[in-house]
Amino acid sequence: QVQLVESGGGLVQAGGSLRLSCAASGRTVSAYAMGWFRQGPGKEREFVATINWSGSSTSYADSVKGRFTISRDNAKNTVYLQMNGLKPEDTAVYYCARAQTSGWTYHRNNYPYWGQGTQVTVSS
Repeated sequence: QVQLVESGGGLVQAGGSLRLSCAASGRTVSAYAMGWFRQGPGKEREFVATINWSGSSTSYADSVKGRFTISRDNAKNTVYLQMNGLKPEDTAVYYCARAQTSGWTYHRNNYPYWGQGTQVTVSS
């Protein structure tokens, strides 16, 4: 089993920054791609960013490209999401997930393991 615990969420003003962390325990995640998803109020869960097993390749949703950066530290079994230039529309619960592939993927169905989520609220 894999346990994923997100942290770093909170309340921030528009234009501000937050850094989310996702700590994995149980089975290692270093051989697998990881992803961040989010679910805003009244919305479906959507893809935000993904990173391959080594950290050498990433992909982002168009809505966050240029503002968010995903990274990982396999020695620490941790994945990060640096969020800059936050907008009110970024308000959501952010979820970390481990893929079933080593290459990155933005398909939600390719992620069998999920964290509980961390709330990010951006005020205008």
